Amino acid sequence: MKQYLDQLQYILDHGTRKKDRTGVGTISCFGLQARYRMADGFPAVTTKRLVWRSLVTELLWFISGSDNIYDLKSLYPNNRLWDGNYQDYLKRTGQPESDGSMGRIYGAQWRHWRGVDRTVDQLQEAIHTIKTNSDSRRIMVNAWNAAEVGLRDVALPPCHNFFQFYVAENRLSLQMYQRSCDMFLGVPLNIASYSLLLHMVAQLTHLEPYEFIHTLGDVHIYLNHINAVREQLSRTPYPLSRLHIEGRGQKTIDDFVYGDFKLIDYKHHPAIKAEMAV
Repeated sequence: MKQYLDQLQYILDHGTRKKDRTGVGTISCFGLQARYRMADGFPAVTTKRLVWRSLVTELLWFISGSDNIYDLKSLYPNNRLWDGNYQDYLKRTGQPESDGSMGRIYGAQWRHWRGVDRTVDQLQEAIHTIKTNSDSRRIMVNAWNAAEVGLRDVALPPCHNFFQFYVAENRLSLQMYQRSCDMFLGVPLNIASYSLLLHMVAQLTHLEPYEFIHTLGDVHIYLNHINAVREQLSRTPYPLSRLHIEGRGQKTIDDFVYGDFKLIDYKHHPAIKAEMAV
């Protein structure tokens, strides 16, 4: 995870102070990239604790195609990753406590993209293309639908906009573009989540999970996170863990459950608390 820590330091050294929609303010840079090879270990941050169960259940929730926070809670009642955005969405739209719908967020776009004359399961089509035409340059999943990102349309417009798979020499790689990157709270989750997705799809397609490439747009540290970032940078990283996926004959991306995944030899420093900007 040295690349991630180097990015934090780069932002502190070279970032520009900017205003942002939350009113908190940030130190921000534009345009970074990191490459995480799965052979080096699973990229779970070690300089603080990764909220593994919340991360995995959030990804399974996205994969399910749900737009409802109660479906996330049914997977793990203590998953609070979306609580702030949901409450903000209710406030913005003037809704009372509703049925839990948060608009056309990630899962809805991944699995139920609205086309002119049909609904597209982008994730399933990507997996099918990997199996049948692995040299394709069109193995992509897009979460950013410009017609469905307004303040009343969605709890949070997608921060990780789209991702693309690439196959070469029997190895599968995944590159994700992220338009907005909360480097302290969000990005460690994003790195691990997409690396996990890479492993899942590789298992289904009988390929070696090779590399997660993370391309970042607006990379920022919130001003109220600076002390937490400095504390994190003062810590010495531990060796990376390994990911184990229990093979139960999963045939589709929907067949995975939380119990299939385990981080082996995950050693980490204590958690560092910081308030999420909404």
